[in-house]
Amino acid sequence: MKTYKIAAIPADGIGPEVIDAGLQVLNALSERDGGFRLDVTSFDWGSDRYKKTGALMPEDGPEQLKAFDAIFFGAVGAPDVPDHITLWGLRLPICQGFDQYANVRPTKILPGIKSPLANVGTGDLDWVIVRENSEGEYSGHGGRAHKGLPEEVGTEVAIFTRVGVTRIMRYAFKLAQSRPRKLLTVVTKSNAQRHGMVMWDEIAAEVSKEFPDVTWDKMLVDAMTVRMVKHPQSLDTIVATNLHADILSDLAGALAGSLGVAPTGNIDPERRFPSMFEPIHGSAFDITGMGIANPVATFWTAAQMLEHLGEADAAKRLMTAVEQVCAQGVLTPDVGGSANTQQVADAVCAAIRGANDVTQQAVETARRSVAAIG
Repeated sequence: MKTYKIAAIPADGIGPEVIDAGLQVLNALSERDGGFRLDVTSFDWGSDRYKKTGALMPEDGPEQLKAFDAIFFGAVGAPDVPDHITLWGLRLPICQGFDQYANVRPTKILPGIKSPLANVGTGDLDWVIVRENSEGEYSGHGGRAHKGLPEEVGTEVAIFTRVGVTRIMRYAFKLAQSRPRKLLTVVTKSNAQRHGMVMWDEIAAEVSKEFPDVTWDKMLVDAMTVRMVKHPQSLDTIVATNLHADILSDLAGALAGSLGVAPTGNIDPERRFPSMFEPIHGSAFDITGMGIANPVATFWTAAQMLEHLGEADAAKRLMTAVEQVCAQGVLTPDVGGSANTQQVADAVCAAIRGANDVTQQAVETARRSVAAIG
């Protein structure tokens, strides 16, 4: 039996709730599969630690994580801690320190979940957004001068390197090549950003020659928002800068029904360091402690983690269970249901234990439980 060392960082808000549900489902999956087990170590890093010690994680935090096969991350952010402190104090040091340069965000409309788009349903929206995750607008370069004075200046420098752009383009083209449609859209803003983004476009054209079987096009980021809403069927694999993909992937999650179903993998494709997997919904303090956080994004994130670890069959089994449970209407309020986090997790575990054949008895049990509370 293979053993994978997993670092769990639940962090803030609903992070602990969804990570607990994710670990419950992963344990059920490990028992059902029988070919692997997870050795999980939890870290209490996050905003509570910052308020006590002045740091979201210890100085040697990244060094501690190097021993793990993957990182299972919840969410970071608190209403009483500035967002730039939480982001740069925990998540970004891990992503950048481990050169997790490919942020991969699959999006599709799951069975039983309704998209806000008219006449768009399951199968009409099935995308993977590849976000450059190491440089661009989040490189951390810039600063402020003459602080507090009328002539104060703040600069944010977007960094684009040939190495960084080439490797993310090659990753995106290769991913598009592996998908049935072999279709890639490169998002840009080279009409206004005439240096880094023009280079981005040029490198995309250069890399495309390595993938003659991939059809690709180019789209300005503002026009891309319109295309995502009006013509979702025209898209498949998408690659964009750190900032552009961050924004577009939130739109994608909303178009698929909710950010509560949107997963993320922060990948080091060269596998020099552990990759990190997280739902993209954030800490959601408005519903923290209410027990209604949607765990589906975390389950999908767990499936991405399993795929990365080489457990493709287990990942498929997990996603099949999630889709079956969603199709049966066991849903949290953000996607129109009345189930709570635990009920969704229990239903997915039941589906996994039933070899992904959700029996009517299991479904009815989940429905009765939801009805009793709702």
